[in-house]
Amino acid sequence: MPKGYWVAQVDVTNPTQYGVYRDFVTPYLASKGGRFLTRAGKVVAKEGRARARTVVIEFPTFEDALAAYEDNAYTEGRKLRSEAGEVDLVVVEGV
Repeated sequence: MPKGYWVAQVDVTNPTQYGVYRDFVTPYLASKGGRFLTRAGKVVAKEGRARARTVVIEFPTFEDALAAYEDNAYTEGRKLRSEAGEVDLVVVEGV
């Protein structure tokens, strides 16, 4: 089965609130089998627009990635994140 990924582009507008979200999401994702591959390192936009941070989280399967996003517990996490910045997030299937 192909792995699944969350790919997020993030502009943090409230660093304090983003810290609250980070403290929630790190153990939450680990409990769902998620593993950070990138988390706010250097970004160079070669084409199009990139936000300040690119976050890539790997899951054992695409279904696991979808389930983690759709879980009721993450609904609360999204509320925390919505107060912290602007985010574009997609769930993608690996090859």
